[in-house]
Amino acid sequence: MYVDYANTDQQKEVARLMEDGLTGEAIAKKVGKDPGNVRKVMALLKQRAAPKSIPEHSGTIPDGYKIKGTSTLYKDGEPALQWVKTNQDAERQLELMKEAIASLSEDLPRLDPESPPDNSDTDNNLMAVYPLGDPHIGVLTWGEETGQNWDLKTAEKKFCKAFSRLVKTAPQCDHAVIVNLGDYFHADNMEGVTTRSGNSLDVDTRFAKMIRVGFKIMRQMIDSALSHHRTVKVINATGNHDDTSSLFLSVALANMYESEPRVIIDESPTPFHYVEWGKCMFGVHHGHSCKPSMLPGVMAADQPKMWGRTEYRYWYTGHIHHDTKKEYAGVTQESFRTLAAKDAYATVGWV
Repeated sequence: MYVDYANTDQQKEVARLMEDGLTGEAIAKKVGKDPGNVRKVMALLKQRAAPKSIPEHSGTIPDGYKIKGTSTLYKDGEPALQWVKTNQDAERQLELMKEAIASLSEDLPRLDPESPPDNSDTDNNLMAVYPLGDPHIGVLTWGEETGQNWDLKTAEKKFCKAFSRLVKTAPQCDHAVIVNLGDYFHADNMEGVTTRSGNSLDVDTRFAKMIRVGFKIMRQMIDSALSHHRTVKVINATGNHDDTSSLFLSVALANMYESEPRVIIDESPTPFHYVEWGKCMFGVHHGHSCKPSMLPGVMAADQPKMWGRTEYRYWYTGHIHHDTKKEYAGVTQESFRTLAAKDAYATVGWV
């Protein structure tokens, strides 16, 4: 039955061997793939082949949903399958969201203005740009399966340390821009699934904890930049993993730093952001909803006057998790790798 739920030739081969009763190790030898990857494919096929039902009292109703009815399939007078129909429990979902908001509010004071650094050797022709390629705060990986262990503690340590080093080695200049290229948070909801396709994500514990650590990391980045630059602008691009989280990240940061004139938070919900500096301009887009070859036209159409004033134009994107650079007519497009470890889905890329 697993073959019916396989999408590729390699998945079908694994499915046929599963139906023959072979173990994961035996299948791995047959197909010549890593046993960990094969086990992941097997789990995926089993999940797809599972009846779209929830047995009575199974306890698998997602938190935030409630039962609205059941349907039972009888065979020879005996119940064979049962479908449990659910819909969203608005009250419980509101309670869960309040939990996340409460965690945000725990450490969100209005910050007092800080004295700017004494940059006597400042080069006012420069502006520092710090791109963050797909941080995926909240992703959980198991080293034996993916090659690297990663969780919220690791993310906090790695990102804070890396950003502090970047700031300390940057040239002296008054202005800086922190560019979050999207997918800052790994999950966008309590269920830990992708909003568009409903795919399960490997998430480290609770949604509220992910939000708390994510804000702590961003606070550290902003504070580090303030110690080196007179003004710090923050752009949070909307990613395919954090459609809504990216929006409340910007709104919360804007409220947090409303008393600090040296911090400028871009609260615009647009998928495309633009910055002009001297004869240079750059655009920011996650990269999931517009092909790179189309971005120069988007820039020219969105910002014709800025385009005309500038000579050097760039697009900064993420999404693909590795470094690329390509020149188009009038624009250079560049993507940036992520510091986060690959999750199980990315590891099993051969399927």
